[in-house]
This record gives sequence, C-alpha cells and structure tokens, in this order.
Amino acid sequence: MPARELQEQLNALREQLEQNPPLSEAERDDLHKLMEQIEAEIKLETATQDTSLADGVNLAVERFEVEHPALAATLRNIVQTLGNIGI
Repeated sequence: MPARELQEQLNALREQLEQNPPLSEAERDDLHKLMEQIEAEIKLETATQDTSLADGVNLAVERFEVEHPALAATLRNIVQTLGNIGI
C-alpha cells in the first residue's frame, strides 16, 4: 500500500530530524509544515490532484540536497511515493 510506504518515509524523515542536523529554525519549521501536510494527506487516504504538496516537497529537495543529502534523499522518496498514489 503506497500510503504505508509514504508513512514509513515520513517516519524516516522524522528520525533524521531528531538527530538534529544543522538546520536553521526556518528550515526546520518548513520541514515540519511539509510533514504535517503529508500526514494530512495520509489520513485522508485520497488520491487528489493537489500538486502543491508534491511541489512543496520538490522545493525542499532542491533546498536541502547540497548541505543535507540524506534529508533530500528521503524527501525524493516521498515525492516518488506521492506520485505513485496520484498526488
């Protein structure tokens, strides 16, 4: 089930953040907001055509890929899973 895979990736991202990578408070807040949006989608379990969530995660990938490649990799997995479930 793609939603379960997405939840697992979200949990991996949460674990990475708990390791306190060197992020600014704004970066940390932005990631938490994205995570809340993703969790809301999981709870709805609908395949809406809301591309703003995927776009937001893609922007986060671009923002973090140079300085925080592990976070960016997890975010890329989230983008792929969102695409697989039609979001």
